[in-house]
Amino acid sequence: MMPFTPFHWGPGLLFGLLLSSYVDLPTLLVSSVIIDVEPFAVLTLNLRYPLHGYLHTFLGGTIVAFLLAFAMSRVRGTLLPLMSFFRLEQKASFKSIVIASLFGIYLHILLDSPLYPDIRPFYPLGFNPLQSHSMFIGFDIYTFCVLSFIGAAIAYAARLFLRKTSREGF
Repeated sequence: MMPFTPFHWGPGLLFGLLLSSYVDLPTLLVSSVIIDVEPFAVLTLNLRYPLHGYLHTFLGGTIVAFLLAFAMSRVRGTLLPLMSFFRLEQKASFKSIVIASLFGIYLHILLDSPLYPDIRPFYPLGFNPLQSHSMFIGFDIYTFCVLSFIGAAIAYAARLFLRKTSREGF
């Protein structure tokens, strides 16, 4: 089970770095994991509710995405020092925040849907056409997430290197 693990940050970070002209990186990172508050709450509060319920649907995820976009647009300015520290400055627009929010949440749903039989991504439809019965699908998805994180580290290092060499005039 993947409740509130950093695995979703691998693809979020990679796509965020590669698409930084179009998506807001902090929003993409938050949106990559935000819907896992649902299984976290179910497990910690021992709720009688599906582990992956309404937030793990495209309908519920869309609602969360717009609420998150609104919240991130309000707090985005407070993240500027952190972004500057990591040399990840970018101009954020409400559009880039909304795109990042939707992208991160939908990516999360797409990564979880093949793994868990309780997910109904196309709610109100009561089935999961993305469910995989392969015994290797979990390994494949976790491997994709880890490789994405490694790719993100490489992309980040390349970005820092190119930034440094452009300043030095090489």
